[in-house]
Amino acid sequence: MLLTKKSEYALLSLISIARSDEPINVDVLSKELNISKSFLAKIMQNLAKHEIVVSHRGVNGGFALKKSYDQITILEITTAAEEKVPSVFECSPSVNSCPSQVGMLCTIWPLLNNLQAKIDGFLGDLTLKDIAS
Repeated sequence: MLLTKKSEYALLSLISIARSDEPINVDVLSKELNISKSFLAKIMQNLAKHEIVVSHRGVNGGFALKKSYDQITILEITTAAEEKVPSVFECSPSVNSCPSQVGMLCTIWPLLNNLQAKIDGFLGDLTLKDIAS
């Protein structure tokens, strides 16, 4: 499973934030995007913890991007939202740490590992600006 609703909602929220001149609070985002406020709040906390957004308190508070949207990669966002590097397969990145203990015998591991590396590279090269523009 590469991307879950967490990643989808994180991306949609960050696009809204990137297009705004002012911080946007979770209430506004949840209504705008039709997302559960509590679920979105947890996602935004993860994004803040990974320094993708910054939280502003007060009447005009909300979330704003911590850095320019052309410097935030989709891999950073999805990793923060999912709380782990998203992977296409359940395979381990190392043959020696295969959870089924048969990594050395697996004939498809090299293919899956190569595919994962290409996906990680693609998501690492793609920025929020690329999808928000």
